[in-house]
Order: sequence, then C-alpha cells, then structure tokens
Amino acid sequence: MLSLALASTLLLGLAACGGGAKETQGNAGSIETGGAEAKAPDKKITITFQNIFPDPTDPKHQIMNKLVKQYEAENPNIKIELDSLNTDQQKLKLKTQAASKEVPDITVVNPAAQMKPFVEANLFAPLNDMLEVNGLKDTFQEGLLDWYSFDGSIYALPDGNNIGVVYYNKELFEQAGVEVPGTFEEMLEAVKALKSKGITPIAIGEKDTWTGSFLFMNMLLRTNGPGFLSDVLENKKTFEDPAFIEAVDAFQSLVAAGAFQEGATSFDYNAGENLFKTGKTAMYYMGSWATGGIETSSVDGKVGVFKFPTINGKGDPNEFMLAPGSAFAISADSKHLQETKDFLNYFMLNFPKETFEAKGAVGIGQIVEGDFKAAGYSDMAMEVLDLFKEVKGGDLAFDNTMNPGTAQAHLSSIQNLFVQKKDSAEVAQEHQTAYEANNN
Repeated sequence: MLSLALASTLLLGLAACGGGAKETQGNAGSIETGGAEAKAPDKKITITFQNIFPDPTDPKHQIMNKLVKQYEAENPNIKIELDSLNTDQQKLKLKTQAASKEVPDITVVNPAAQMKPFVEANLFAPLNDMLEVNGLKDTFQEGLLDWYSFDGSIYALPDGNNIGVVYYNKELFEQAGVEVPGTFEEMLEAVKALKSKGITPIAIGEKDTWTGSFLFMNMLLRTNGPGFLSDVLENKKTFEDPAFIEAVDAFQSLVAAGAFQEGATSFDYNAGENLFKTGKTAMYYMGSWATGGIETSSVDGKVGVFKFPTINGKGDPNEFMLAPGSAFAISADSKHLQETKDFLNYFMLNFPKETFEAKGAVGIGQIVEGDFKAAGYSDMAMEVLDLFKEVKGGDLAFDNTMNPGTAQAHLSSIQNLFVQKKDSAEVAQEHQTAYEANNN
C-alpha cells in the first residue's frame, strides 16, 4: 500500500509539470510562528548548512551555491556555512553529531525509518509553521511530505521524488554489438560481450554502501514482487525465503561476470558516477536524480535509459525502486532557529525554478512549471519522464524501511559480495540473524 501511495505521488507530480504552484522569488521574510525571536538586523549570525552536494559538476551543487550567495547578498548579517559531504560521510557525521546533540542548523536525512530515531530523540524542529509561509507547502507533490511526518508534524523537506533506472551509453553498446536487455539473462550476456571488447559494463560507487543495496533491492523486487520487507516486519516471511536467496544469487552472478569496475568498493558515489559520465562504462543503475548530472556531462546525447529487467521470468519492469528523496531538517536546538527557517523557506521556494533552468529538475519533489522539451532537456531526460508515467508501484530502499541496526548489517553484507563470493543461503542467514538481534 505504501509503495502504491508513493507511485501515485510520483504520477501526480509528473501530471502537475507545466501547470503547478507559482514559485516565489525573493526573501521569504521572517516567519511569525513557532521559532525563536528574530535577531536585530545588524547582528551577525552563521547558519551551518550540511548537505550532500559536494560534486561541483552536479547542477544541485551549483544551484545551492547560487541560492546561498543570493540570500547572503539580500541578508548581509547572515552567513551560510556549507558542509558538503558525500552521502555515507554525511550519515556517519550526523550520527556523531546527534550523539553529542550538536546537529547542524540544517542537515540531511532520509525518510521513514531513517528519520525516526532522530525525531524520537527530539533532535529536529517541526516545520509545519514554516511550510505555511509564502505557500511553500503547496509547492510539494501531493502526499510526498507524508514520508517525513510523525504524529502530525513535518520534520524535513525533500529535494526529490525518484525511481531507479538503468542508464546506458548507446555508443558503447553499439561497439560491443549488444541491444538493450529485456531480461536479466540478456543483461548478463551484454555484460560478457562488453567485457570481451574491453569495456567496463556497469559503474558503481560501492564505497557508499547504499548504492549496492539499491541495486540489490531492485533484484529482490523482481524475484519477490513488492513488499518483501513489509512481509518480514509482519512476520509473514524471513530473509531465508527463496525469493531473497534467488536475488542474492542473481546479484552474485553479476559480480562473477565482472560487471563492475575493478575495486568498486573504493569508489564513492561521485567517483563511481563519474566513470559513467566520462564514457568509461556502458551502464549505470541509479535513481533518476542522476539525470541532471549526466545531461551536463561529456556523454550528453549518447545516453538512453531502460527499466530493470525480469529475473528468471519474474517481476514486473513497471515496478520500480521508489525513492522519496533525502530531505533538509532543522536542528531543534539551533541557536538561530527563526533565521534558519527563513533561509530554508527561501531556498525551497526558489529551488524548483532554479533546478528547472539548470536542467536538473527531473525527479525533484516539488511541482515544476515549464515545458521540459521546450526548455532544451535532452531526449534522455524525456525518456526518464516517460518512465515516471509507467510506474505501477514498487519498494522503498532497505535502509528507509528497516531499523538502523538491521540496515547496517544488510549494507555491510551486500558490500562484502563485491569482494568475495558467499553461499547465498549464508547471506540470507546473516540478514535474518541481524534482523532478530535488532527486533527483540
């Protein structure tokens, strides 16, 4: 049900493209309710803004810096201090900061299960009051904010709402004489054909462990269909279910075929993606948020997309990994709570327009006004937008569903498969043991 609800959210957001809420330019102004009192205009303050946009070539990095500079120019007494990290670095740093109750003024968190411990520890400020200012709440796709809500309060604002897709380099496919695979078995044959031509088949940044998990979960979505983790949580299934073992088998067959670049676990997210963006690999499985960065890279015009295929005849390609995005949360203990809310209000109000103009609006979580094709978005971007129309459901990422202890065991277990082959039943048992240890 949750997957179908999110799929509906994706579809509603896409339908709204070209005729949604108006973006508001300019300073958001002070928010009257629910924050600290505004400081005197001449009081110099610094707002710490932790983010996951460290790559200077990523449109979101450029948009962030542009909006920060604009805001500082309009508010000379405010300095926005950026702390730009890759995803796994940011998650680890936030855990340390949370333990010492030194959460940055603005930080990044993922929805549902990943947010829950922070909310329960009262580390994040409710944002309901700020969302009512300047019509900000109405800029988000319908239902999306529910993934960041607990007990009637909204604690974070997402920058995206995405699906998992396979990007492929058409030129490299042609060099190897391979076609877009319609089945996993054909995908394995394509991997072997690419390898025989000296072409690395698939790029991945597995130093950031969530990347391998995201790919694996798409395989589990095929072997089981949606809802496997929900069934585990409801004691209807265990991780030793045949569908889970079959997914591990499929994943290991990719590794064994040499699908990924040498030393995949030493490449972080940006380094892995850059292999594809510079034409060094033929495929890249990632969330649709990668579209903007690929579109502004050297392979622009050479890239197409396809749905992850069936495995052993199982699964529906129109069921996708669903990814309500990482989101911005504000520290409940911020010394500048009001000013931080003012800035985040300004940032999110301007985000859709700036992202659209920077060719990075495919998969953002807010309503976008404008004609993507007329604005010069690539054929690849239009293909991704068309895939959104075909979403019938799917699953959330493992670490957005399971508690942090079980999720960490899973991430480590999948990462280990890049280094050594293991009996798939043993991998399943590892998961089940971790689940039982963290749910007793």
